[in-house]
Amino acid sequence: MSESIKGVLILLASVTAASFAQILLKKSAGRTHRSLLSEYLNPYVAGGYFLLFGSTILTLLALRTLPLSWAPAVESVSYPLVAVLGWLFCGEKVSRRKRAGFALILAGILVFSL
Repeated sequence: MSESIKGVLILLASVTAASFAQILLKKSAGRTHRSLLSEYLNPYVAGGYFLLFGSTILTLLALRTLPLSWAPAVESVSYPLVAVLGWLFCGEKVSRRKRAGFALILAGILVFSL
């Protein structure tokens, strides 16, 4: 496997980890907490920040092998991914307008990769 493909896969893992972190943090924000301390020290917040830290490390590893210009294109996958995860885990609606926006994002990624 080439270094570029490995870098893209690592960057996609980073984007996925960051997307799941956003969902965990959103789940925590939607709950009521007994105290200010329990608002910030609960499994959802701890897991979200752990995933964000891991995402940062994975991004750094990926950018060691990829050209820096590739990062925005690969990381733009996070927008549709967060929407899908929000729909699956939070019951959020994905409007027709959002789907059209995601199609434009994916089309931009395809144009960039040509």
